[in-house]
Amino acid sequence: MGGKRRDDIWEFLGRLSRRAMTTPAGSGAGFGSVSWWGLSPALDLQAESPPMAPDSQANTEHGTPELDVLLLGSVDGRHLLRTLAQAALWSPRKFHFYVLENNLEAVARHMLFFSLALEDPEKMGLQERSEVFLEVWGNALLRPSVAAFVRAQAERLARLVPEPDRLAEQLPWLSLGSLKFRERDALEAVFRFWAGGEKGPETFPMSRLWDMRLRHYLGSRYDARRGVSDWDLHMKLHDRGARVIHTREFRRWRDTGVAFELRDSSAYQLPNRTLASGRLLSHRGERVAARGYWGDIATGPFVAFGIETDDESLLRTSNGQPVKTAGEITQHNVTELFRAMAAWGHPSAAPRDPDEVPGEINGVQEPAASSPGSFTVHFLPLGSTQTLHHRSCYKGRFQLLYVACGMVHLLSPELGVCVAPGGRLIVELARYLVDVRQEQLQGFRDRVGELARAAGFAPQPGTGPSESFARFYKCEDSAPIDAAADSGILHAETRAPPPELLVPPPEATNSLSEDLAQPLQGQIPLSEPLQLPSESQASLEALAPPTGSQTPKPESLPGPSEIMTSSIS
Repeated sequence: MGGKRRDDIWEFLGRLSRRAMTTPAGSGAGFGSVSWWGLSPALDLQAESPPMAPDSQANTEHGTPELDVLLLGSVDGRHLLRTLAQAALWSPRKFHFYVLENNLEAVARHMLFFSLALEDPEKMGLQERSEVFLEVWGNALLRPSVAAFVRAQAERLARLVPEPDRLAEQLPWLSLGSLKFRERDALEAVFRFWAGGEKGPETFPMSRLWDMRLRHYLGSRYDARRGVSDWDLHMKLHDRGARVIHTREFRRWRDTGVAFELRDSSAYQLPNRTLASGRLLSHRGERVAARGYWGDIATGPFVAFGIETDDESLLRTSNGQPVKTAGEITQHNVTELFRAMAAWGHPSAAPRDPDEVPGEINGVQEPAASSPGSFTVHFLPLGSTQTLHHRSCYKGRFQLLYVACGMVHLLSPELGVCVAPGGRLIVELARYLVDVRQEQLQGFRDRVGELARAAGFAPQPGTGPSESFARFYKCEDSAPIDAAADSGILHAETRAPPPELLVPPPEATNSLSEDLAQPLQGQIPLSEPLQLPSESQASLEALAPPTGSQTPKPESLPGPSEIMTSSIS
């Protein structure tokens, strides 16, 4: 079933991709195969969840209701941070966030960001925390002081990951118990790399990698990159609601990868190692693990925190132009998020599940009266989406399911079984993918609706139209998962797809270029051999299955953003 659903999505999105290959940018491969930041504004997940039943508090152990949320491809933790920051507006609850990503580098970034958000205010002030977050989250290059902070945190996390007891003591909000042992080992290796275990300026030459990606993306229009940047910004992002993104900041990010310039431009010199990931490439008939930058070079990190805000004065215009840029709005929003996170108190006092068993909360102390509740972030094994329903503790457990646009192919009846009746589903749409045309966005929305119906969901009534998210609720009498075989969604289009949709096209092949990637050592091999042609030449950008730190399953697809662009590249 998983293979058929994957092929169905490949065929549909392949048609969109082939029609999008004539975009002004040329190749249409600007979103890469790894997603580092979200392509939609941050949500308060508590506001998106079903209303709390009046008697739920009386029926819940310790008298505090719980909210269980499953997130596929949330990438940067923005939804979790906003939910916790807004928790004071709601009744106290215990939050259990179950996060499933498709690469361990994203898991590592989650851990780094939450460690930063919950840092002791006496050690790091609010403004410094906000600025460090923005630079690590969205900049390709870092200031020396920020790079030193990343190294120090990475060393700390690398020591904690293999020691569960110390991890539980120092990061009580974190649960890695569901990860496989080899995934924990690979996660530790990611932190070791961040900490500078592999030293030297050529270990991760970010500026050169960025420029090579940009050259491949623009092709013959590289010399006209300023005009291409202006076209994508004004004719696409601005038309789709992101008018606060300023031309100057967008051009700077497209040219250098620096989205948030909080200090003098000359201060940004060191590569941001948290944006590095590995991919297996075929070179001269052999599989080679290579490290490089495989992320977004088309849209940028401005959408997640920079185009919406609770302070309406930041969105006002003067002579038809916004008075604040997306970078300024992002800095304000992140600062307010971190300010509100202080309500959770010092994390060392938070409760922890000692046995790592989902749903067990025996021995948990009641949070302080001033606390809005407690929370735990559970990281699930890579590629486990289609097997969650086999575990009884996950069946009907989640009140809310969030699916990023690059993970839509994983929305299945099996996954729907894990959502409680009346639970909600939110699917991120492709509104801010600049290489997807306006008419194709409606096709993607329609496809999302078909997948949701097959999984047992119906459109959520009473919600206004949204171009960023599609909202559904779990039907009380939803059909069992076997009924999906008879649904219209898996009918004609699930027949054997054309071969060109299952392997990269000849122009997107596998010549290993030392200018684009660096060799990796000690990586976990893929479980399936590569099926890449070996005759033709191209940049590494459009190549290869996931990073060596992953163990992808045959039914899985590579990166969160690659679902929209795999056939393009």
